[in-house]
Amino acid sequence: MSLSHAILGFLNERSLTGYDLKVNCFDTSVVYFWPADQAQIYRTLDKLTEQGFIESTTEYQEDRPNRKVYSITEMGRAELRAWLATPQPLPTHREPFLIQLFFGDHLTDETLIRLLEEQLALHRAQLAGYQQIALPTVDTPGMTRPYILQRLTLDMGIQSEEMYIKWLEASIEIVRHLRD
Repeated sequence: MSLSHAILGFLNERSLTGYDLKVNCFDTSVVYFWPADQAQIYRTLDKLTEQGFIESTTEYQEDRPNRKVYSITEMGRAELRAWLATPQPLPTHREPFLIQLFFGDHLTDETLIRLLEEQLALHRAQLAGYQQIALPTVDTPGMTRPYILQRLTLDMGIQSEEMYIKWLEASIEIVRHLRD
């Protein structure tokens, strides 16, 4: 996924400032699987404007600095629809912890267990964060299509963390019983 397409998706819902994109969109909805910092967002907004996918207007304010509000163009909607319909390749998966474990023969079992337990705590905290997101389940009567699709992404996060936690717990037990 590209940041450009995420921004187009949010702007397809409503016009937003760069600040609104960061605080009210990225930081509150897709942060768990597509984080973005403010500088990345503004660079991408400039690029999307140059490409004709979005346009901006300035809202004048008396007590605060003026706001630049971005809106998607028809060309931007066409680009978003085309991208949404395009199959995506598997993402590149990089995890420093797995490199540590792969070469963990250079560490004591106690150190490996400590590292595994630290990862376990992090994944439990991540799971707890996902479980705090207040989206009804997909089988809740009256669920709208957008909420069902958002819930499916949340379910992926929850199931991934549950799988990782199960693997970490099993790995800790295996390392506890290792013999050279």
